[in-house]
Amino acid sequence: MPILVTGAAGFIGYHLAARLLARGERVIGIDNFNAYYPPSLKEDRVADLTARFGDAFRLLRVDFADADALDAALAGVDASAIAHLGAQPGVRYSIDNPRAYARANLLGHLNMLEVARARAVPMVYASSSSVYGGNANTPFRVEDRVDHPVSLYAATKKADELMSETYAHLYRIPLTGLRFFTVYGPWGRPDMAPWLFTSAILEGRPIKVFNHGQMRRDFTYIDDIVSGVVACLDNPPPDDGAPKAGGSIAPHRLYNIGNNRAEALTDFIAVIEQACGRAAIRDLQPMQPGDVPETYADISAIADELGYAPTTDIATGIPRFVAWFRAYHRL
Repeated sequence: MPILVTGAAGFIGYHLAARLLARGERVIGIDNFNAYYPPSLKEDRVADLTARFGDAFRLLRVDFADADALDAALAGVDASAIAHLGAQPGVRYSIDNPRAYARANLLGHLNMLEVARARAVPMVYASSSSVYGGNANTPFRVEDRVDHPVSLYAATKKADELMSETYAHLYRIPLTGLRFFTVYGPWGRPDMAPWLFTSAILEGRPIKVFNHGQMRRDFTYIDDIVSGVVACLDNPPPDDGAPKAGGSIAPHRLYNIGNNRAEALTDFIAVIEQACGRAAIRDLQPMQPGDVPETYADISAIADELGYAPTTDIATGIPRFVAWFRAYHRL
């Protein structure tokens, strides 16, 4: 049976679908191609999957926040597992567009839990490192309290974890929540720093450097992220009553997926400058509302239990992204 992948036209969903298809799986992708960033990039990702894998990949253009439309699209469709990666992303966008997050991240997540329940299949879903809020204790551990989100985006991801805990408890559905840490790589999102910085540097425009550069991020290369997602799909949590990562005794786990190192933003910019072959023009800005000065993942739980081991540092990953960016834009 195929694996359902929501957000299949998105950054992580595209790469996960490609990895699964490459190992011989069939994938049914779900995406509504919203206009948060240009849908043309999403269309290009899907075109690439179709060209490479043909009929093994099937796309359903549907909004998973619309329960009736989702049920109609999935009528008669069975699956072996679900990777629910679709969501409304972005910390800053959530400040001005809160209803988009309530619809996609709350109602949409509930609808996908119902899909998993109806088919009695395990689901891996996307949470976020944003749930840690202003946590000053680093590295962030899945055991840390996450009761003080500093953005609505983070609050919706925490709510997704709570809903998932309830479904795992009531219906014994194996669920795994993944707290992603600043994912980057080829086919990445235009609203994220690697794309914004690379585009501006190559065009000679200033880049906005928030908190005057005093920021650190656990930048995680897309191939490492996908390896973690696949490991979770292949190893759903057992319903054995034993405590799981994150503290649940239901079949529900929470994992950090990061690179296990916090890189200074200034070092990150320097690597992009080197890959672009020119210096950045820095526009130093104060901290943005909803942002945090540092993220840093403790990945011991997923490393110990599933063998997750990221291998790509920014000195390797950023030049790969810049090379893809140049090729994609024919620069």
